[in-house]
Parts: sequence; C-alpha cells; structure tokens
Amino acid sequence: MNACADHPVHVPVLADRVVELLAPVLGRPGGGVVVDTTLGLGGHAELLLREFPDARLIGLDRDPHALDAARERLDEFGERSTLLHAVYDEIPDVLDQLGLTEVDAVLFDLGVSSLQLDDPSRGFAYSRDVTLDMRMDPTRGITAAEVLNTYPVTDLTRILRDYGEERFARRIAERIVRERANTPFTTSAGLVDLIRGAIPAAKRQVGGHPAKRTFQALRIEVNGELAVLQRALPAAVDAVAVGGRVVVLAYHSLEDRLVKQTFAALARPDVPDGFPVVPPGHEAVLRLLTRGADKASDEEITANPRATSARLRAVERIRAGRKSSDRGGTA
Repeated sequence: MNACADHPVHVPVLADRVVELLAPVLGRPGGGVVVDTTLGLGGHAELLLREFPDARLIGLDRDPHALDAARERLDEFGERSTLLHAVYDEIPDVLDQLGLTEVDAVLFDLGVSSLQLDDPSRGFAYSRDVTLDMRMDPTRGITAAEVLNTYPVTDLTRILRDYGEERFARRIAERIVRERANTPFTTSAGLVDLIRGAIPAAKRQVGGHPAKRTFQALRIEVNGELAVLQRALPAAVDAVAVGGRVVVLAYHSLEDRLVKQTFAALARPDVPDGFPVVPPGHEAVLRLLTRGADKASDEEITANPRATSARLRAVERIRAGRKSSDRGGTA
C-alpha cells in the first residue's frame, strides 16, 4: 500500500483483524459510518474505504501535517471521506458539528505516527540529534524542551516514573535539573548522553535503548496522551449505536492497561460486586470481542517491525441508555 510520493509509506498494523472486526457494521447494505480518531497517514482509513465501498469515514488527527498527507491519499474517495483537525477526545463535538447523533464504529490507532517518527524536525527520535519538540500538533502546546527546562525535579521524576516506567527516574531528573542550570536542553543528543550516564552500566542493555523510556514519558506528558485517552474511550462508546464497535490499537502497557480497564468496567453490570439483582438500566454496556489482546503475527512483525508492541482490543455496544462516561471505575 503506497502513500503519496512526498510522504513515508504507512503500513497499517493488524489490518486484516481490523477489517474482520468492523465488517459486521461497515460491510452491511448501505454501509456505515466509522470514525478513525487517529488518522495519521491514512493507512487504516484507505483500507476500510476500499474494503467497504458503501462505508463513510470521518478522520480525525491533531497533526495538520498528517491531515494534509491523508487528504492526498484519500482524495479519490470524495465525499465518502471527511477529515477534521481534532484530538480524539473531541468525538462528541465532531459528531455534533457534522449533525450526527451516532456512528457505527470508532477506531483508535494510538501512539506516534509514521510521519512523526520519520521527520527529524518533530523531535520524537532518540537515535539521532533532533530538536526536542515532540508535539503531535506542532501549532500549539508545550514542547519537550520546555518540560525539561522548566519542570521541578519532583514533576520530572513523576513523569519519568509513571509515564516511562523508568527505574532510575529520580537520578535522571536530578541530572536534568543540574545540567539545565548551565546549558538549557534544545536537542536530543545531550539528553541521550545524560540518560546513558545516569543509568548504571549493567542496566543499560536491558529493555532496549536506555533513552526509550524517558522519551516515551516526555511524549506522553507533552501531548497529554493518557488524560486524552481516558476521556476519549467512554466518549467513543457513547458515540456508537447499539451493535456498533470500538477497536483500539495500543503500543505500550500504560495505554493498553487503560483500554483494558475501561472496557472491562463497561462490560459488567453497574452494580456492586455480589449484588443479587441487576436493576434495569444498570446492565453491561459492552460485550468484549477479543479475549485478552490480539497481537501481530511473527510474519507481520518481520514485514512491519512497528507492529511488534501492538495490542488490539475490541468491543461491541450491546445496550443504549446511561452514558458510559457517567460510570465509575473506568481507569
């Protein structure tokens, strides 16, 4: 599957499984409406529009550069494709703007897009010296450099520990604060060297590149990824009609845990454990479509290494009524 010549190729992850899960709602006569909340370069979007010729796509992305690339890629589908600059927790506002009360499917393909990873100016890479930006929407918000140069050591420690699951969060944070007093951080090379020096030599070869966890943590903080996802998942469930489906591809344990907990809470009755009777209106909202999380095959990982960490979970809405966002225990 080729992207336009000016942009990198985007190979959609677990593409066959996504098609299989959405076929019941997008492949029926008259098609259906799917919201691709993380459009990126449009790999999944193009696949769904080709596979289901009666379906209509609403594509969202916070990155205007990704939207431009996807718009070129999806131009041939004309009015079947509507692309908007929006973050995925803005699903209710988007549907209201388009005059829709519900849709048939919502797809999340979380994490960093191919466009963002492959463009050095975006600052997501730790394998080369790049500007420390990391904003998925480069038109607004705080940059990674601003986080590094302004956050106190306690906040930096929390971010690296909670978002990067970094064992040496405190040591790295203290060194960042000492270093920035002399030279503020602007590019990644100095940060990578600092991280390597802060982690004991015996531990540097464990868990991949020693800067991987810190860069993940900074990216999540800069883009508010977990907070946005925590709002977006219930909003997606509320947006789909009864019988509609939500499919989520996550790429690290923090995202996947949040997805798992949210779906699990909505797939059981909204009553205390051990309650003998489920009153009307408190039944489960969702049915789980995946047993645990689906993963890419060895063959797919060989062809597309970015599929290695992918975890796919899917649900079907089984009743209308109470807003899922009003229910507790989703995170």
